[in-house]
Amino acid sequence: MEEVYVFSTPDISCAHCEKAIQDELILLESVTSVEVDLGAKKVSVTGENLDTEEIIDAIGEAGYTATPI
Repeated sequence: MEEVYVFSTPDISCAHCEKAIQDELILLESVTSVEVDLGAKKVSVTGENLDTEEIIDAIGEAGYTATPI
């Protein structure tokens, strides 16, 4: 069953931020889709058997901080 986790990402501000985060997260096997809301500074991750720490680490690899909401 698919889950959706939402993360606050206060450092994001542009399309480059969005692409960098999407590129890192889609590499995770458990992730099926990623939506970035620049205005709300949130990232929604959909997938199965999602691991919060793995997602936070991937967002960190893209250069941004993330906190689960």
